[in-house]
Amino acid sequence: MTEYFKIGKLVSAFGLTGELVLKHSLGKKTALKGLAAIFIEERKSSFIPYFVEGARIKSEEEIYLKIQDINTREAAVKLAQKEVWLPEPDFRKFSAKTAPINLLGYTLIEEEKELGLIIEVIEQPHQVLCRIEVAGKEAYIPLNESTLLNIDHKDRKVYVELPEGLLEIYLG
Repeated sequence: MTEYFKIGKLVSAFGLTGELVLKHSLGKKTALKGLAAIFIEERKSSFIPYFVEGARIKSEEEIYLKIQDINTREAAVKLAQKEVWLPEPDFRKFSAKTAPINLLGYTLIEEEKELGLIIEVIEQPHQVLCRIEVAGKEAYIPLNESTLLNIDHKDRKVYVELPEGLLEIYLG
């Protein structure tokens, strides 16, 4: 099964011809040159492809995106606020190697104990939050200078030292 990574969100329609603004967290300016399709999760784990007709850079974190068969502002508005996903090969191709989003799929480890896979990366001004699943429950783990010990890119592992009681909040 193909693994998909969330790269951002279609934040608004632009103009009258069906263009959309994609706010992404790929960590670099990109026009997604060569990308055939983006995917939108219509239902849980059901990703629908939308074929890219064209894309151009708006800013460091935003792209104007033209999707096939979306030719009016009204059609574009229906896709606004939807999250955008890419299959792993495309995600790896377009994301900056140093971008926090590249930690998706890494294993979070504290004191040699695997806590879980990073399933979402949320960038905030002073830290990055990683969403993981621990014992069937969702947990948000902060990555900042006081919690992050090491990142092993070769083995895809992130080593942390968590504040006392943090996991118990989620597992309690």
